[in-house]
Amino acid sequence: MRFIYWRVSVFVAAALVPLYWLYQAWIFALGPDPGKVLVDRLGLGTLILLLITLAMTPLQRTTGWPGWIAVRRQLGLWCFTYVSLHMLGYGFFILGFDWAQLGVELVKRPYIIVGALGFLGLLSLAVTSNRYSQRRLGMRWKKLHRLSYLILGLGLLHMLWIVRADLKEWAVYATIGALLLVLRIPAIAKRIQRRRVKSSSVPTKV
Repeated sequence: MRFIYWRVSVFVAAALVPLYWLYQAWIFALGPDPGKVLVDRLGLGTLILLLITLAMTPLQRTTGWPGWIAVRRQLGLWCFTYVSLHMLGYGFFILGFDWAQLGVELVKRPYIIVGALGFLGLLSLAVTSNRYSQRRLGMRWKKLHRLSYLILGLGLLHMLWIVRADLKEWAVYATIGALLLVLRIPAIAKRIQRRRVKSSSVPTKV
């Protein structure tokens, strides 16, 4: 397997973050409502991981290093893991697994529906991230995985609805997401790739 140390490093980093949060909850370092803090952090972690995953292709085009693409699938699966923990934490800490309360929450907080749609999108991407699905779906696989940008929009809307009082942090993530969308425009992506190829072909002066 290529880039084994790089892959392991990404795996360990992604795994340690929620474990550290759980440790903080264990030592009562997350304030009076650690459950809500965990849910919020897992939701934000999902958004950050999604942005990092979407940045892998532009980074590969810019630098030419294939290691970025080598961890893209792993990052996407970690993104799904985080959102699954986010949903599980919401059900446990916020609802207490009282599903009758969910109907009340949906009326009071419709951003939950937006988050659920994002979760379903990530679920579809995680299920079809394997090589078998790539072969089975063919060209449709790429079209399906373009849903990641729609999912990003749903995630940003979900966050915006929650943090309406303080938009500074949200604006940072939204700006990064917009930049990643711009870099995916075919004309811009081709220009970046041509510039990289041109710069790599220029002989180095001794």
